[in-house]
Amino acid sequence: MNTKPTATDAYLARAAAIHTKLARLQQLADDHSGHDPEAIHWGHVGDLGRVDQALDDLLAIFDGLAK
Repeated sequence: MNTKPTATDAYLARAAAIHTKLARLQQLADDHSGHDPEAIHWGHVGDLGRVDQALDDLLAIFDGLAK
């Protein structure tokens, strides 16, 4: 009996993990990442800049794979 996962099994497991993380990121974004909107400072802006860049990097990876 072969209990070794297939590439498809591993792919689907990782895709599910990504979807879980994306849902959590959406929750955090909807809640201003837990920050009081009245107490936002430039450090928070910098954090979001890094997140924005990381998301652009990820989109570039996936857009490149789709082509």
